[in-house]
Amino acid sequence: MPSIDVEGMSCGHCEETVEDALADVDGVTSATADNESGEVSYEGDADRDAVAAAVEDAGYTPQV
Repeated sequence: MPSIDVEGMSCGHCEETVEDALADVDGVTSATADNESGEVSYEGDADRDAVAAAVEDAGYTPQV
């Protein structure tokens, strides 16, 4: 399962925000964010740049 490191997540609400942002990306079938590890994992054939852009648009910093 591909993943991206994400800076700025600090709580469950942050995780939900990132997961919701990735749900809108074409090709993402599911996403699971973990603020403790600072990572979001996703399933599907989405373009990695589109996933990173969605994380950034949600207000967090993707580390790609």
